[in-house]
Amino acid sequence: MDWDHLRFFGELARSGSMAAAARQLGVEHTTVSRRIQALEKQLGAVLFEREAGQWRPTEAGRQLLGVADAMQRAASGLERMPLAAESTSQGPSGLVRVGATEGFGTQLLAPQLAALTQRHPLLSIDLLALPRLLHLSRREADIVISLERPTRGSAVVTKLTDYRLFLYGQREYLARRPLVARTEDLRHHSFIHYVDDLLFTRELQLLSTLFQPERFAFRSTSITAQYEAVRAGAGLAVLPAFIADRDPVLSRVLPAEACFTRTFWMSMPSDARQVQRIEAVWGFLREAVQGMGGLLKPRA
Repeated sequence: MDWDHLRFFGELARSGSMAAAARQLGVEHTTVSRRIQALEKQLGAVLFEREAGQWRPTEAGRQLLGVADAMQRAASGLERMPLAAESTSQGPSGLVRVGATEGFGTQLLAPQLAALTQRHPLLSIDLLALPRLLHLSRREADIVISLERPTRGSAVVTKLTDYRLFLYGQREYLARRPLVARTEDLRHHSFIHYVDDLLFTRELQLLSTLFQPERFAFRSTSITAQYEAVRAGAGLAVLPAFIADRDPVLSRVLPAEACFTRTFWMSMPSDARQVQRIEAVWGFLREAVQGMGGLLKPRA
């Protein structure tokens, strides 16, 4: 038997996705499929069944998974042994996939992670800055930064930081529209928001706690698009301070009443703590974000 087949088998069993397993292994999905077929032929047993688009181990597959996990633990133990000084002298190497919300990922994390790859030339970063939830259980990313604290699966979770959002408008737009001195004055203004039925987390349902517009002038699933619409003078929107406070074209509206605080949570699979490159990126992100306190949590 080619024992390396078990490595492919274990990754597919844990991720449930041929594409996710291929990403983790650094190969094409056709390679994973070919390995699984070869292993099934050697064992004379069907190891997976397709269910709702996911690869689920059969009874034979579940029995084999215990063997594959034992081999993985043994291999991880060998990787952590200081067999040679050179094994740690070059620093972290390989690919780490980081998932984050769109605004936080593009505005703050991208330059930080780019600098990290310059510090460690053997390290590669995939930054998934998306307006949707990413799932550790599906191995969509090695590290996920989200607005909701993960409650399912075996994961290491930490509070990364709080951050603040305010209501903003373009200065020229505000100058030509009625003055906003209190919440009731917002009825004279246009608004920009998320597309409600495509909102990926309830943590971003902010505007309705302050004011419920009868209609929206512009909506988008993208916070970057909302920001650009505010800059263009289309109306008011709740935006992260780490994006909008740096833009001299924009001004806060009702800063005392329209101040919101949300939390970023950072998580990774429990077994990822044993992987040097993932642990290195995890520690770097915690340190980097700690240095952004004033940008993330400005005074109201």
